[in-house]
Amino acid sequence: MYAIPRSALILGLAGLLPFLWGALTVLRPELGLWGQMHIGSRFIGPYVQLFYGAVILSFMSGVLWGFATKAAGRTATAGYVLSVIPALWAFFMTGGGPTTAAMNLIVGFLALLLLDWHFWRLELAPPWWMHLRVLLTAIVCLSLLPVVI
Repeated sequence: MYAIPRSALILGLAGLLPFLWGALTVLRPELGLWGQMHIGSRFIGPYVQLFYGAVILSFMSGVLWGFATKAAGRTATAGYVLSVIPALWAFFMTGGGPTTAAMNLIVGFLALLLLDWHFWRLELAPPWWMHLRVLLTAIVCLSLLPVVI
């Protein structure tokens, strides 16, 4: 087993805060009211999760693009093509109301995990990559469930 570098783990976990905060404000309406009064309605409930989820899927497209630069020929071309899918998914699939958008984000993050695995299997991602990505993806998907249910 490969250990996740401490900085990558800490920053990855910190990146979960908007998802977790959004879930908390859905599950605890009084917290949502507090958040609405003090930081604004855009930063509570599904709104923060959906906006941030689209940002993160787009960010992960860039990460995958970076992995594709390590390849050559057809593998690189395929990597570049695959790397744009998460950003396009976020762009086209996060409309239609919070429930549908949250479900589409869950699907997008699970599909991203498959892309992560593909790049990792090709040894374009670091050896510890899947340990980090499985952990983060599980937490993201769980945090989106209160919006879906």
